[in-house]
Amino acid sequence: MKNEKRKIAIFDIDGTIFRKNLHFELINELVWMKVFPRQVRNDLTRLYTNWLEHEGTYEDYRLALVALYNKHITGKKKEDIIRASRIVVPFHKNRTYVFAENLIKKIKKEGFCIIAISGSPLEIVDEFNKEHLKFDKVFGSMYEIDEDGNYTGKIEFEPTRDKGQVLRQYVFENNLTLKGSYGVGDTESDASFLELVDNPITFNPNYNLKSIAEEKSWKIVVEKKDVIYDIQ
Repeated sequence: MKNEKRKIAIFDIDGTIFRKNLHFELINELVWMKVFPRQVRNDLTRLYTNWLEHEGTYEDYRLALVALYNKHITGKKKEDIIRASRIVVPFHKNRTYVFAENLIKKIKKEGFCIIAISGSPLEIVDEFNKEHLKFDKVFGSMYEIDEDGNYTGKIEFEPTRDKGQVLRQYVFENNLTLKGSYGVGDTESDASFLELVDNPITFNPNYNLKSIAEEKSWKIVVEKKDVIYDIQ
């Protein structure tokens, strides 16, 4: 019908679409560019190793990356972050999950409005969207910049604090509908938007999100190597 509202789909990016973590790759590149000190690479390696060896959850790992970035971003120039993002994204843009890619192609053909919310800095999220996703809208963490174009170290907007509220506001402001909507996420920070959509999908969920999904009877999908498992 002519006046029918457009449906929406919402995705997390890191660990849901992108096989790795945009924030990690950005920090690593900033060390190579000598924007961040060399010690930061040691910190990155330690955080990643701790997660691999089950010292904390993936969400703990993600939050540690945020803290590391926040610590070293103060006084740095926005142009350097954009330059690093433009190096990282072309190299990694095709390292995505098959399930997410197939679902995105399907719902794009059906005319869905598609958005993504990430805890990674907006500069690299925007670049990833331009190079690969081409979603209607992406949200990432925004850091305050002073009049000289340098970061102050303060976070202006952190969408991961309440992804559900970001979704509700976007739907309202753009006259969309949650009827028939999809949501795909992998950690408990995604639960706030998964509970709002008609088709919630937990993809390669961590333990906390898996527990929520089982309690709420949400769909669980696992992709291992080149096989996709739909767990009911």
